[in-house]
Amino acid sequence: MRGDRFAGAQKSGAAVAVVDIEDSVARSDKQTARTASEAFFALPDPPCTLGIRMNSLTTIDGVKDLVALATYTARPDLIVVPKVEASRDIELVAAALDADGYIPGIWALIESPRAFDALPEIMRAPRLGGVIFGSADYAASVRCGLGWDALLYARSALVNAAGAANIPAIDAPTWDLDDPAILRRDAERAKELGFHGKGCVHPRHVQVINDVFTPTAEEIAQARAIIAAADASGGTVTTVNGQMRGTPFFNKARALVAEADRSP
Repeated sequence: MRGDRFAGAQKSGAAVAVVDIEDSVARSDKQTARTASEAFFALPDPPCTLGIRMNSLTTIDGVKDLVALATYTARPDLIVVPKVEASRDIELVAAALDADGYIPGIWALIESPRAFDALPEIMRAPRLGGVIFGSADYAASVRCGLGWDALLYARSALVNAAGAANIPAIDAPTWDLDDPAILRRDAERAKELGFHGKGCVHPRHVQVINDVFTPTAEEIAQARAIIAAADASGGTVTTVNGQMRGTPFFNKARALVAEADRSP
């Protein structure tokens, strides 16, 4: 959490920029961070959604964060709640911060074995807008590696639960800062698995992630061809470029094209 990096984070090209006052801030600096962070949301004309990663609600710093956030004049669009293990965490944040004219998005960081055991219950929180995989904390808890295979179960479980709740899931960052090939491979795997996006801890990762998760012109053209075939067949099973296509493929294609048409 460094104020001199606020403008750069907002202009990095990311869809969401989040100021972190949890893991990136030492305990002795928490009060300074929660006070200084308001400036992140006061910058004029932010080009993206702005959020804050508060401290866990099981800590006194998390409680103090809620009190501070409730008094901010410049407010975040998004609250990222770490160490979520129950829907009650989401409900507490909503109860503390929702006000006339201000209803922030609330996202949960899922990063512990207990959280994965409680996923169905967490997903029932009415104000939950999405979930983010916290790979580092999860791996430390179960004492596994950070490689793709070691965390495949957790990623799959999170994507499945998010899909059942019809909310987006965002993959954890890639921790290797200097190898774009590793980042691209991880992002492509995350997209294939069903994640809607991927976090990053350095602005230079943003472009690669955007490249992977933004539908290509070819993907959009293929989706439009599938929709045209669906319309021509009256919605029955048909073929497109030698491949069988039916209702699940039609629905996926329509969703992709609708998303592409909404994009500026």
